[in-house]
Amino acid sequence: MKHNRSAKDYLLLVLRGMAMGAVDVIPGVSGGTMALITGIYEELINSIKSFNAGLIATLRKQGITKAWERINGYFLAAVLSGILISIFSLVRLLSWLFDNHAMMIWAFFFGLILGSVFYVGSRIKNRNALSWLFLIAGSAVAYYVTIATPATGPDHLWFIFLAGSIAFCAMILPGISGAFILVLLGKYEYMINAVKDWNMMVIVVFGIGGIGGIIAFSNAIGWLLKKYPNATLAMLTGFMIGSLNKLWPWKEVLETRIGTSGEEIPVLERSILPSQYAALYGESPQVLPVMICALAGLALILAVMFFAGKLNKE
Repeated sequence: MKHNRSAKDYLLLVLRGMAMGAVDVIPGVSGGTMALITGIYEELINSIKSFNAGLIATLRKQGITKAWERINGYFLAAVLSGILISIFSLVRLLSWLFDNHAMMIWAFFFGLILGSVFYVGSRIKNRNALSWLFLIAGSAVAYYVTIATPATGPDHLWFIFLAGSIAFCAMILPGISGAFILVLLGKYEYMINAVKDWNMMVIVVFGIGGIGGIIAFSNAIGWLLKKYPNATLAMLTGFMIGSLNKLWPWKEVLETRIGTSGEEIPVLERSILPSQYAALYGESPQVLPVMICALAGLALILAVMFFAGKLNKE
C-alpha cells in the first residue's frame, strides 16, 4: 500500500471512485469492475481487509495516526469520496437516462464490460485446467444471477441491514452488480428512493450492514488473490462474462411489477435478437445506434485501460 502519494494522485483516486460509484447504481454493472480495470482493486481489497482485530490493538498501543496508516486511510477516503459524489449526484441523471434511453445505456455498458473481460482475462498468466474451471464456474454463477426471479423483501430495518451486507459484497466482485443484487432482494427502488428523499435512517442502516459485509468478504477475496491469483482472476473474468446477459440491449419482458409511483417496472426479462424485438414490440431495434453506443463503451474502457496503465507505471 502506498503512503507517499501527491495531491494529483489523490485527485485521480477520487475520479476512480466516481467511476465506481457511477456504475454501482446501475443494475448489471459492478464497481469492482471499474476498480479492477483502473488498477486499484487489490489495494482496495487489502485496505478493507485491514479492518480487523489487529487494527484495535494498533489504535490502543500506537494511536490514531498509526491506525490510519494501517488501514491506508487517505486512499480509502479518496475512493469513498468519489463513490459518494457519484451516487448522490448521478442517481437522478441515471434514472432519467434509463427511463428515456434504456437500450442505448445498456448497449454502452455491454461494450464497456466486454472490453473489461479481455483486459482482466489478459492478466491470467497461467491458463491451466483450474483457471478454465473457475472461469466457467464464475460465468455460470453470474449468468444465474441475471436470470433469477426477484424477491419482494420486507421494509424492516433488519432486512435493509442484510441487503446492505450482501449488496456491498457484490460491489467488489467484478461482473456481479450490487445494484442488481438489490433488485433480486426487492430493494433497489426502495434504496433509490431513500437516497432521493435523504432518508438517513435507512441509508445509515444500509451503510452499516454494507461495511460489515464488505470487511468480512474482502478477507476471502484477498486470500484467494494471494494464494490462487490466476484462478481468482479467471473467476472474476467469468463473473463479467456471465453478467453480459443482463446488459444485452434487446429484452423481452416476462414479468413486471408496479412501482411506488404507479409505473410498470420489469422484474424478469430474457435476451432476444433484434429481429425478435421488432416482431414482438413493433418497434425499430435501432441496431446502428445501439452498436455505436456499444463501441463507445468499448472505446472508453480501452482509453481507461491505457491511461490507468500509464498511471500505474508512474
